[in-house]
Amino acid sequence: MSNSKTKKAKTVRSKTPPKAAAKKPVAKRPVKPVVRKPARPAAKKVGKPTAKALPVPISPLARLLEEVKKRKESVHQYLKLKDRPDRFLPEDIYRGMHSYLGIGGKSLRPAVCLFCCGAVGGDEEKALPAAAAIEVYHTWTLVHDDIIDRDKLRRGAATVHEELTQRAAKRLGLKGEEARHYGTSMAILAGDLQQGWTIALLTELVRERGVNPILVLQLILDLEIDVQSALIEGEALDVQYSKMPLESLNEEKILAMLWKKTGALYQFAGKAGAMIGIDQPNNKHPYVEALSQFTSHCGMAFQLQDDILGILGNEKTLGKPVGSDIREGKRTVIVYHSLSAASRSERSLILKTLGNPKATPAQVKNVTKLFVKLGGIEHAAELAQKYVRKAINALEPMPETEYKQLLMQWADYMVNRTF
Repeated sequence: MSNSKTKKAKTVRSKTPPKAAAKKPVAKRPVKPVVRKPARPAAKKVGKPTAKALPVPISPLARLLEEVKKRKESVHQYLKLKDRPDRFLPEDIYRGMHSYLGIGGKSLRPAVCLFCCGAVGGDEEKALPAAAAIEVYHTWTLVHDDIIDRDKLRRGAATVHEELTQRAAKRLGLKGEEARHYGTSMAILAGDLQQGWTIALLTELVRERGVNPILVLQLILDLEIDVQSALIEGEALDVQYSKMPLESLNEEKILAMLWKKTGALYQFAGKAGAMIGIDQPNNKHPYVEALSQFTSHCGMAFQLQDDILGILGNEKTLGKPVGSDIREGKRTVIVYHSLSAASRSERSLILKTLGNPKATPAQVKNVTKLFVKLGGIEHAAELAQKYVRKAINALEPMPETEYKQLLMQWADYMVNRTF
């Protein structure tokens, strides 16, 4: 019986057609889901750590500050590369030139120069010498401004003339007025040399980066004639206005003075970046005009916010004396608007404190309260916002890029910063 079964089975096997035999392995199709099943949990295992590793979204402001910081580092690395300790002598001059560069700052002007270069489709690296030149140029204006304003603090440290006064006392044994005169003299000379370094840095645009020489000559001419004339006029008017009766001034004159002090250099930073980006000495190009207007308006917003912070800011955060503008008698929009709205007694209190270098902290505090009460602070803040809106409108001709978004965030920062 077993033999017959065996034969039968053999017969069946022999009769099985080749196609049927080939189909048997195909019957393994149900195994396919089995192959998929282990793939699903594997995907989940990979997904879990990926979810944990996702970066935390940062705010537009945080992103902007991060991008500004990157440009600042690039600029300062470039300045270290181009430093000339063998030429910037003696030692006190060298220290004076590098004091503010060493303790940093926001570096907003060089950053916006590079942003504007990128916004027109240019290579930021090509504009790096110009950004570095703008940083050095701005620094000399701070050195001289601190002397004019008799400030002892800048960015939380001693101002250049104050630092060099202290060095004169320690190293040279000078005292009193002699030490102060020495410190002031060395600071003035350090600022003068920084202006020379600025021009040397601009020439690197041709020598290193291959920028059109005619364009570079145009930038040097604009900086040394247009910007410098406006800036010095603005500083001179600032000093003169503080000695003049308020009745002889108006808001229009004050705003014009502020633009010359601050807006002119911001405008140059935007224009320089844009012109280098398109590599054309054409300041009438639509992109160049747009970015010039943008940075000009932002410069005004920056200065108005600076005036507000000079009265309401936190001294530790700000890194310079709060209330010094009141003691120096600065004719700001805040002062002009507040006096226009003040009663006779309020006006008398403001005028007794304004321009009084010996005003007590209590007197300065009372005047500060009046500036808030009379709407001077609010008026300046509204004006700053108005300039920011103008700045953003000026960007309309620019192509929609990440750079344009950075510029818009940069404009907003002008009026929302706390230092």
